[in-house]
Amino acid sequence: MTTQYWLVKSEPETYSWDNFVRDGKTDWTGVRNNAARLHLRAMRLGDRALFYHSGGEKAVVGTAEVTKPAFPDKTADEPGWVAVELKAGAALAQPVTLSAIKAEPALAKMTLLRISRLSVQPVARAEFERIVKMGR
Repeated sequence: MTTQYWLVKSEPETYSWDNFVRDGKTDWTGVRNNAARLHLRAMRLGDRALFYHSGGEKAVVGTAEVTKPAFPDKTADEPGWVAVELKAGAALAQPVTLSAIKAEPALAKMTLLRISRLSVQPVARAEFERIVKMGR
């Protein structure tokens, strides 16, 4: 199967990149948006993700890999919500800010720019690679 690419958001005050790196892996729980749930369900072992700090910073700060596809979210009060396990990947040498993403013509069609509140979203391979390159 072909690797898919994603963007996952977290408020740094709640769960930051530093927390993720310290933990090494984490269950991506607590997602309570139907569209984001569909994206979690579509994630496969080995898929790659951009880790985005929402809130004040608004920047991609690192990468991650899906190490366990969708399973029931143990933090949910009702059935049907899912989580995935993510493994921390590489930190970006410099965060790629939302303003830098908006200024980059190659990223003009990113879901992040059209549906900014969506906490889990697909990313095209070329978008993933461009953001990683911008962060070097």
